[in-house]
Amino acid sequence: MTKKQIEATCEELVLPIIEERGFELVDVEYVKEGSNYYLRVYADKEGGITIDDCVEVSRALNPKLDAYDKEFKDPYILEVSSPGLLRPLKKDKDFQRSLGKMIEIKLFKSLEGSKVKELEAELKGFDEKTITIIQEDDTELVIDRSNLALIRLAFEF
Repeated sequence: MTKKQIEATCEELVLPIIEERGFELVDVEYVKEGSNYYLRVYADKEGGITIDDCVEVSRALNPKLDAYDKEFKDPYILEVSSPGLLRPLKKDKDFQRSLGKMIEIKLFKSLEGSKVKELEAELKGFDEKTITIIQEDDTELVIDRSNLALIRLAFEF
C-alpha cells in the first residue's frame, strides 16, 4: 500500500470510532521519522481531547488495523493525539473554522514584487485553489493554496 492508501484506510477505519464518541477527526498521517514509521490520528472535541479519549480511540482502532498488517509493508507505531494549538490548517473545515481569525502564513516562494515569504493577517475567505487575507493596512491579498508551505492560527505567547 502507498502512503496515501494507508492514510485513507486508517481514516475509513477510525472515522466511525471517532464519530460514535462525538469527536472530530482532524487528520491522519503516515510518516517515517528516523528508522520508524508512525501512523498518527489527530482527533479533537469541544473543550479539547483528553489522554483517556486518545487511549479509548487507540484501543478500539488497534484490532481493526491488525487485519491490514500484511498490507502495510513496514511495522509502525500508532499514535492517537490532539492536533495541538499550532496545528496547520489543511482541510476546508479548518479554513471555515478560522474565517475572521488571525493566521500565520509561510510561503514556498515570495509574493510577486516583494521578498515577503511570511505573513500574519486575517483570513477573509478561501476556495479550493486560493485563500484571501486582509492585511494590517486593510488591503486584500489572494494567495494560491499551492504556495502555502504552512498556514495556521496565529497565537501570541
